Amino acid sequence: MNVIQPNCRVQFTAEDIAFIMAVLGKKDDAPSLVALLTDPESRDLILDNDALFHALLEQRGCLRVSGHFYFYVLVRHVLRQSGLDDRSVADYVAEMLTEFSRAERSRLVAPGHAGPLDYFFEMLAALQTADDRTAFYIRAHIGNHSLFLSGVFPDRIRHRAERRACPDLKYYEELGRINFHVAGSHRLAQRYDLAAIFETLSARFASTRLALNDLAERLFSLGDPDVPLLPFFKPDAP
Repeated sequence: MNVIQPNCRVQFTAEDIAFIMAVLGKKDDAPSLVALLTDPESRDLILDNDALFHALLEQRGCLRVSGHFYFYVLVRHVLRQSGLDDRSVADYVAEMLTEFSRAERSRLVAPGHAGPLDYFFEMLAALQTADDRTAFYIRAHIGNHSLFLSGVFPDRIRHRAERRACPDLKYYEELGRINFHVAGSHRLAQRYDLAAIFETLSARFASTRLALNDLAERLFSLGDPDVPLLPFFKPDAP
C-alpha cells in the first residue's frame, strides 16, 4: 500500500509548461516565464493565475496536460475561493483526485485480504484486525475515499440516500473527518509529513467537500464529453 503525497507540483510535464506558456506567455517573454517556473515560489504564484483555471475549464476537446497539473490548478482555485489557502492541502487533494481517476487506485488492497476492500463497512471491519501500519493506511484511504465520493458525486449520494436508505452526505463527512483526524495523529503521518494536512482536512472536511462539489458542478455542466474529470471511475462503492 502506498500513501498519497502532496507532490503534484513536482510532476508537471513539458506539455504542462507548454500550456502555461500558451495561456500566459508571449513570444518575447517566454524564456523569462520558463525561468520563473523553475523557482518554486515564482511557480506557485504563476499557478495561482486565474487565467489558467479558466483556460482549463473553457478549452474544448482533449486537453494536452497531465492529470497532476489539471487537478492542481482546479483544486487550488476552488479551495482558495472557500478560504483554504494552504498550497500543500491543495496539492494533496489534487494528487488524490489524480490517483483516484484511475479506478484501480481508488480501491483499497490490504494485507491479509483476498481482494480489494471496496465498501466502507469492509474497511472498518479490516481495522479491527489490522496491524499499526496497515491501520494508518486504511484510515488515510477512508478519509480520501470519503472526500472523493462526497466531493465529486454528491448528487449520487443524495439520490441513493433518498431511494435506498444508503448513508447520506453527513455520514461521509463524519467518516472522513474522524479518519483523517486519527490518521493525522499517527506516527506515520509525521514520517510522511502529512500530519498537518490530515488535521486540516479533518477540521475543514465539509468546506473542502463543498469546494469540490462546486468544481464538479462546473465541469459536469460544460456538457463536453471530452472534458476529463474522472473518466475511468465508477462511483458505486458506498
